[in-house]
Amino acid sequence: MPHILTLIAAPGGLDPALLARTRAALAGIGATPGAPDWLSEGEAVDLPFGDAPAELAAAAARTALGDAPVDAIAQPAEGRRKRLLVADMDSTIVTSETLDELAAYAGLKNEIATITRRSMNGELDFAQALHERVGMLRGLDVAALEGTWAQTEMMPGAATLVATMRAHGAVCCLASGGFTFFTGRVADRLGFDHHVSNTLLIKDGKLTGKVAEPVFDRNAKLATLTRLATENALPMAATLAVGDGANDLDMIGAAGLGIAYHAKPVVAAAARARVDHNDLLALLFAQGYRRGEFR
Repeated sequence: MPHILTLIAAPGGLDPALLARTRAALAGIGATPGAPDWLSEGEAVDLPFGDAPAELAAAAARTALGDAPVDAIAQPAEGRRKRLLVADMDSTIVTSETLDELAAYAGLKNEIATITRRSMNGELDFAQALHERVGMLRGLDVAALEGTWAQTEMMPGAATLVATMRAHGAVCCLASGGFTFFTGRVADRLGFDHHVSNTLLIKDGKLTGKVAEPVFDRNAKLATLTRLATENALPMAATLAVGDGANDLDMIGAAGLGIAYHAKPVVAAAARARVDHNDLLALLFAQGYRRGEFR
């Protein structure tokens, strides 16, 4: 069958009743499902289906699942294992918004976090919001960067996602509207091949309140995805992009598999695929990796 619907839950969270409801929903839209193929018993399963549009199948599955904490991702069966990963960092590969946490050292976390939320939901221009927030941190000692990094935690599943994809020949890039101080360290810890982001300007051990130009923004994320695909002789169908904010929308929309990860409402509404309930291991199940293949 030309399409696959993958259901993903916490271990043991997929019971026969949920599977039966989903199969009935697919049949109800004329996408009669094939036999289930368990990627991890009780945790992730593939349901092949026919020629119904993938987005329609995913929507039907989510309706059938109701409030159950199960993610449903539908896509073409061919080429589902991707050869390029481009991932956002803040609230995607790490659990926090690093700029907001940095702002806590200046006593401005709440004020800056409010601007961040509006920017990530597409209510503010990204570059303008970045300049405003960084400007508020003028004079902050660089020791705050080290303090923020010491408190930064990796998202569950991040290390396994990168290690597994790289072990199967994929190129992995961290593309962030945040800062090189953090992306470089995250890339080193998790094994990303590349990282690109913004650079905070520092003078005499303190933040100047400015970032280097040009700002690494929404357009730059898309450009990074397309550049790396070209450099690695890959069609866009072989790419995976993941993020949670409005500045991720263009790369998510252009990738062969674009995933909104615990995303802001504007992003979740626009993305063809999304992960609302599970951690980053869901991105491996979505590509058809079995639990036993994880690194």
